[in-house]
Amino acid sequence: MALRALIVDDESDARDNLRLMLEEYCPEVQVVGQAGSAPEAREKIQELQPNALFLDIKMPGEDGFALLASIAELDLPVVFTTAYDEFALKAFQQNALDYLEKPIDVDALQRAVKKLSRLTDELGTTQPSAIAALMKDPGSPLSSRVAVPGREGLVLLKHEDILYLEANDSYTTIHLMDGKRSVSSKHIRVFETNLDPKSFFRVHKSYIINLAHLKGFNRAEGNMAVLDNGILIPVSRRRLPDFLGLINTF
Repeated sequence: MALRALIVDDESDARDNLRLMLEEYCPEVQVVGQAGSAPEAREKIQELQPNALFLDIKMPGEDGFALLASIAELDLPVVFTTAYDEFALKAFQQNALDYLEKPIDVDALQRAVKKLSRLTDELGTTQPSAIAALMKDPGSPLSSRVAVPGREGLVLLKHEDILYLEANDSYTTIHLMDGKRSVSSKHIRVFETNLDPKSFFRVHKSYIINLAHLKGFNRAEGNMAVLDNGILIPVSRRRLPDFLGLINTF
């Protein structure tokens, strides 16, 4: 799958330099546009529909981290670029696919592009717009399913077959009632945003449970949600009041 990249950097020279490097050393990347600020980047993303971002961290107003948080639901893979190495750890904590320190090294750039290529080739892009629209339509049979990109296309999982979802870095593992697992390239917060809150509840930063398979609550084991198959899922202290309020309404 072709890589369509948007370069976001408040310095025009830095944008042009990266574009030229990509054109010369990474011909598999098509630079579809550039943006000099977070607001402009959001407009360009909507207009140009890139499937990857090269994103500067330190920008006036909204920085790269703030931009990424504002478009989290799009689940775009991002390679951060910056002249400040102290941002490296935070970049990876924000689920960056890679991190490039300015001045950008050619070998490091090519390695980052290979990671982007593998991700788009193996897992595909986000759901096609037609499928996504149907999945959000309450009257559609697809509204009760979750689409998971796979090597050969999309796998549609029924809500009732999902036991719980588990965050694994920037990926999400979906655990099914039959013991099988399905891995999605989407961050768990994307599922939290799109799943029906009446059916699914995020009990912990790393877990979303299917309330249809909630069997009970165990304080003795340390505030654990008990699911139908007996598995225990931790409920975080921050989410405990909302969780208890929810189950007490049943």
